[in-house]
Parts: sequence; structure tokens; C-alpha cells
Amino acid sequence: MNSRDSMAKTTHIAVVSIPAFSHQASIVEFCKRLVHVHHHFQVTCIFPTIDAPLPATLTLLKSLPSNINYSFLPPINKRDLPQDALSAVQIQLAVSQSMPSIQHVLRSLLSTTPLVALIADLFANEALEIAKEFKLLSYVYFPHSAMAVSVLLHLPSLHQQVSCEYRDHKEAINIPGCVPIQGRDLPSHFQDRSSLAYKLILDRCKRLSHAHGFIVNSFSKIEESSERALQEHNRVSSSNSSGVYLIGPNVQTGSSNDPKGSECLKWLENQEAKSVLYVSFGSGGTLSQQQMNELGFGLELSGEKFLWVVRAPSDSADGAYVGASNDDPLQFLPNGFLERTKGRGFVVGSWAPQTEILGHVSTGGFLTHCGWNSALESIVQGVPMVAWPLFAEQRTNAVLLTEGVKVALRPKFNDSGIAEREEIAEVIKGLMVGEQGRLIRGRIEKLRDAAAEALKEHGSSTRALYQFGTQIERLEGQS
Repeated sequence: MNSRDSMAKTTHIAVVSIPAFSHQASIVEFCKRLVHVHHHFQVTCIFPTIDAPLPATLTLLKSLPSNINYSFLPPINKRDLPQDALSAVQIQLAVSQSMPSIQHVLRSLLSTTPLVALIADLFANEALEIAKEFKLLSYVYFPHSAMAVSVLLHLPSLHQQVSCEYRDHKEAINIPGCVPIQGRDLPSHFQDRSSLAYKLILDRCKRLSHAHGFIVNSFSKIEESSERALQEHNRVSSSNSSGVYLIGPNVQTGSSNDPKGSECLKWLENQEAKSVLYVSFGSGGTLSQQQMNELGFGLELSGEKFLWVVRAPSDSADGAYVGASNDDPLQFLPNGFLERTKGRGFVVGSWAPQTEILGHVSTGGFLTHCGWNSALESIVQGVPMVAWPLFAEQRTNAVLLTEGVKVALRPKFNDSGIAEREEIAEVIKGLMVGEQGRLIRGRIEKLRDAAAEALKEHGSSTRALYQFGTQIERLEGQS
């Protein structure tokens, strides 16, 4: 399904991400699929940076097709950002400080290129103002679930309707097209209404109505009701909206040449089919030392096989996003843990080839922080999940995965916010060998097939990509 042949007029668009690898990876995969469907599109990716470009992103950019270019902006010095702020706040402030550089890059592009549209990450949507100044069409890219997008769209009205802290709100919150959600499961940026994090996210959510449309990394079959509600919301509330496009799942593919990765895969080769629980908290997630101990003992107590990506503990749940610890993470494991679980568990420090692990025949479950990239990767491979959200919109994703599509189990946390070892062991066994786990496996295998179908030539997500591109051309023709 290609919009035109190679003789067509080139359509140039710019894409702005944020300095967080999960967001950059998602938007790059979107751009690759966009130019595959629309051969005559030319894309320039603009990356704000903190201190320096992310090494993982540099690796990702080596595989770009010739019609995608990129530009790293002059780095923002991390020491110039508030050191006690959450990583998400530091990232948004760095993007705000990068707006003059974004403006400069766009002006330079426009001097040589008939640029027609700007796509900005939700957390870079200040760039919508620049798009308006340069008379460009503007879109927001969400590396999130459609349910999370609905929650973000409704924050300005929730802010008016709910006077207390959301976590203290007694009744479930009903957002159109979404599973009812408790206030405590709204995104972490919402949870302190006097904080800078809340002010920043509220400002960004209010700005969403300025966009011509939304691009969402999800697919129709998993979120039909949320998709319908988003379309209706845009039809009613946005005068210039051209639609909502569910174009996912955009996930990373391909193999890694990292030696640590081959060790993981070699160990998996010697395990039985669907017998291993993969444990990872994404590119930014960290546990406290106490929680790390409980997880270790819980894995041990479960008796199940596991492959655990361990990161040094931190009091901040997103402690690895802007500055990861250089300490050897294995030194923080419970005493004697490695010896006691030898043969049954495999522990690797900081990083593992997640795509290949989830796709391996020996992997039977995934204990995940519910970052949307990771959740989609698990769905694409048909791997059941234990939902262990840490920050951002991950608790909202956990509600979708456990109560919406019912492909995950979620451990209970005590009053101190700790999941205890007995609870962890019980949930792991329930997923890997219990009846609940068997039912979940059946449901996620159906979703896996639906995800594959969405990405086929005439699938729902490929059609959405085609419609997005042709809509840009139609609106460009009207301007």
C-alpha cells in the first residue's frame, strides 16, 4: 500500500523527540514505517540532548533508510537542570530550553526544503507553537496506549472536576472509552497537584487541542473503545483536527551483537519451552534496595526459572533515565542469592537483548514495569505478563493489561509500597504454572495474531499510516 510511485513530489516532514531512549526508539520505528508506506516522504528527526546523544539511540540510527535524516541539538548541561527534580521533569525542562535550537533547525530546513508538517512527542509539544509560526501542519506522536492518551486529553477537565489529590479520590474515574481507573493509578506526574511535574504535564495536555491530529503507538484490536472515544473527542473539541491514527505496534526488531546478549540467549537455549520468567524494568526503571531484596527472595521462593536484568537500586523509580549508576548491580543482590539459584536463574547486569529474549521459545512470562514499548513487545511475541508499574503512565497501562485486555497479573503492594516476597512468589507461580496463567496465555496469543494482522499491507495500522500521509497531502493542498 504505497501512496505514490517514486516519481511523486517529495513531501518533507520534521519530527521532534525527547532525550529518553524509549521515546526516541518508538518515534524512529514510526518514521521507518512511514517512509516504507509513503516512498516519497522525506523525514528529519530532531533530538534534544542532555550532555550528549544517548549511545543506544546512536546505535539505532545506524540502520536508517536514506530518506530519514537526523539532527542532534546542542546539548543541555545536566548540571544546569534542577538536580533534585524527577527525571521526567529534567527531561521536559531540557526540551523547553532546546526550543530556540528546534526553531533554528526548522528555519534552516525551510530555507532549503518545502517542509509541510511537524510531528512532536507529547513532552515536546511546545514545538506546536513553532509549527504555527512557520505555518506547518502539526501532529503529536504518542508512544503510549490509546487509554493513556485519553487520560492525558481529559486531564484539563479532571483538574476542574476533582479538587483533592487524585490518589485520595474515593470513586473510580470514568474516562470515555477506558476501563474505570482508580485515582492512584493515574500517571505519576498527576499525583502531586502542587508539583512542577503536574504543572508541566497540565500545560502540555492543554496544548494538545492545537494539533491537527494524533499518532498513537497502539492498534485497533487491542483498544477499539479508546480509539472510538478519541475520534469522537477530536471531532467535538478540536476545530482543526484531522483525526487519530493508531499505527502500532511500533517495536524494535533485529538482533544484537552484544556479548552479554549472546550469554543470555545461550542460557535460554538450554531451558524448556515457556519455562523462563524474564524480569526487566525497562531502560529507566529502578527499585529500592528493600524492594530489590524482596523481588530476589520472591523469585527464589517461587521455584520458577528466571532471567533477571538487575540494575543498581535507587530511591527514585526512574533513577536510570537521565543518569544510571556505575556500580556493579550484582553486588546489591541478597547475600548468597546467586549461589542458591544457580542453574535455575540467570542474572545479567543493566541490559539484555529484550526483543530476542521475548521471542525465544524458552520464555514463558515477562515481569515488566509496563512501559508501553515493553508491553507491546510482549504482546507481539505472545508472552503473558506480571504487571509491576513504577512511574509515568505505567500504572494506567497496568490497569489496561490486567483489567482491560486481561493479559497480565498484578502483585499487591503493602502500605509501605513494597511487594513482599510471598506475594511475588504466588503471582509468579500463578502466571507460569497456574490456571490464570493458562487463560492469560490464550488471550495474549490472540492479541499477538491481531497485532501481526494490523501490520500487514491491508491491516488497520498500515491503513492508518496511509491515511495519515494522504491527509497531510490533502491539507497541504488546501493551505
